[in-house]
Amino acid sequence: MIRTAINAMSVLGATALLASIAWSGQAAAADSCAKLNLGGTAGAIHDTLQSALEAVVAAANNGGLKNDMWATLVDQDGIVCAVAYTGDTRNSQWPGSRVISAQKANTAAAFNLPAHAGGTVDALSTANLYTAVQPGGSLYGLQFSNPVDTSVAYGGNPANYGTAVDPMVGHQIGGVNVFGGGLGLYKQNGDKVGAVGVSGDTSCADHNIAWRLRGQLGLDKLTTAGVKGLSPSPRQDNIIYDITGNQHDAVDNSASGFGHPKCGFNEDTVVLPPTT
Repeated sequence: MIRTAINAMSVLGATALLASIAWSGQAAAADSCAKLNLGGTAGAIHDTLQSALEAVVAAANNGGLKNDMWATLVDQDGIVCAVAYTGDTRNSQWPGSRVISAQKANTAAAFNLPAHAGGTVDALSTANLYTAVQPGGSLYGLQFSNPVDTSVAYGGNPANYGTAVDPMVGHQIGGVNVFGGGLGLYKQNGDKVGAVGVSGDTSCADHNIAWRLRGQLGLDKLTTAGVKGLSPSPRQDNIIYDITGNQHDAVDNSASGFGHPKCGFNEDTVVLPPTT
């Protein structure tokens, strides 16, 4: 009986510890994500993200496969603020895209700067990185840096994935993704306050959805703040379709050096709204 009681106490203690860790992570996320101004709690930020994502995907003007989607918000340091999806259940969209959306958000947070902090470019989308990381490109190998923390990516109860208590919330996910779907988030004063990552469709549609989602969240103030990108204002960090000839040799066939291949489902014909 003594042994049984000790075992029961150990289980209760471990449960309490895990609950404490989860609460601490959510509390840290709520604090570090406050600059996004999307809600006062992790739950409020999640609901804002999900509503905005649902509105963008329902509009169906993004090209691509018309799939349901995942989206992840991170703060300026890559700490996950919220994870959401648009389908009826967490399996209504590609399960692997949950972590990919977080990777994209982390990448955009890691490789964007506040307004006027960059020498030539402040803002880069993950789509802008595609050509430069190919063999022979100036950033080859970047995609292997800053690996995903798998204990964060795949920890916790899958039943909570995409909810306000997703196990990634409050933690740094890491990861570098080098195709469309990740964008930096900017406030009116030019501060980079975080990033958003979207996944679940073609990478080109992911970019289009992320672009509209950033606008829905009111964190696309690149033009107001004078944020510089590779493309002219007011589409500074837009995807660039300038790979001609052999698509498998982007380094030699992208005029800008930052091109992204077309995905083949009319994504490149979509005219995205200007940044504000």
